[in-house]
Amino acid sequence: MEDNNKQDLMRTIQVKFPRLSKGQKLIAEYILKHYDKAAFMTAAKLGVSVGVSESTVVRFANELGFSGYPKLQKALQELIKNKLTTVQRIELSNDFVSEESALKGVLKSDMENIRATLEKINHKTFEDVVNNIFEAKKIYIIGLRSSTALSEFLGFYLNLILDNVKVVSYGISDIFEQMINVTDEDLVIGIGFPRYAARTIEALSFAQSRGAKVTAITDSLLSPLAARADYTLIAQSNMASFVDSLVSPLSVINALIIAVGLREKEKISKTFSDLEGIWQEYQVYSFKENDL
Repeated sequence: MEDNNKQDLMRTIQVKFPRLSKGQKLIAEYILKHYDKAAFMTAAKLGVSVGVSESTVVRFANELGFSGYPKLQKALQELIKNKLTTVQRIELSNDFVSEESALKGVLKSDMENIRATLEKINHKTFEDVVNNIFEAKKIYIIGLRSSTALSEFLGFYLNLILDNVKVVSYGISDIFEQMINVTDEDLVIGIGFPRYAARTIEALSFAQSRGAKVTAITDSLLSPLAARADYTLIAQSNMASFVDSLVSPLSVINALIIAVGLREKEKISKTFSDLEGIWQEYQVYSFKENDL
């Protein structure tokens, strides 16, 4: 179940229901009706609510194909997060933080997201992605809606280091027209967080159908982007509000840019030396008079 990301959790429970024990059926019925509550209950608390033992709850998770109850709980939490509408997220944020504590509450939440990301991210996968960036004939980066800022940022800096990077975005031409020449020699980096942009998911499916390597920067292995990727970099983006927390994804993207840059030190040095001259000549930045 953990690997079969495409299968809907609720449908799985319904299909397995006839073969469950009496106690497990009680758990199944509770989750089908109150999955929003169950997602935040421990195995013991869920057992008490239903009237079964904690071990029955653990066996129920195993029966669904999860290695333990925490994995089932995480899947339920993902389900809620993806189903929440913007209106519901605004209502949640009223409980999450008050106007007086907005600054403190959000900064603390972002710190927690970075800490969790540091624990969850797979270092070997990160290295593989860096290698793929250098091996790719062309690199396509796609992140839509709130993830547009992330894809533009990654594209901007990778373009200063490499010369084969294309940021795919909404514009005059359709997403697929911009990706029409994708081949099995290319790398497609998809960036997306709840609520996931449907077009990004479709673009990654298209890239896979063309045989391209696909990397996802997303919040969970249960994400629909991860289901369509060869490599997934996990960046936690939890924020009980209408605003997506993009601090952790941006940190991961910064790390990618730095890792790529470290391998191209000489090229970067020359590039920025040339750029400095251009910036001054065309007054791209505001320079002090004595700098000119």
